[in-house]
Amino acid sequence: MPKKATKTVVSPDQLKVKDGEDPWTKDELNEVIDELHEMRSHSLEVLTALEAELSGLMKDSGDGAGQDQADMGATSFERDHELTVVNSEKDKLAQIERVLGYLEDGTYGICESCGEPIGKMRLMAFPRATLCMTCKQREERR
Repeated sequence: MPKKATKTVVSPDQLKVKDGEDPWTKDELNEVIDELHEMRSHSLEVLTALEAELSGLMKDSGDGAGQDQADMGATSFERDHELTVVNSEKDKLAQIERVLGYLEDGTYGICESCGEPIGKMRLMAFPRATLCMTCKQREERR
């Protein structure tokens, strides 16, 4: 699993905001950083538990002897569902790690798609956002 980021975060006044927004304050930035670290810790815990559960499902898959088709189908469905949840949690963790890197290099709050500021209010509501609202809406329509 990835290690906790230990590098220094940039000064709040170095982060870009949308026109008309107040600059980041140290308290606001610390709140976002704390929330991201909490999200990261939670994701690591969830991922560890999910991977252990998935490992158990893989070991218990057996050869199907003594199971009817419905049991094998239910087991297969459960295993596929767990794989999907594990992959989703891994994606979330990767996004959190990426955002923590942006905080270190001063690019936090810049849309990965268009390069414009994401918006401080959006980031305070959803700290791991990597797209502005316009680009996120465009992505969701695809």
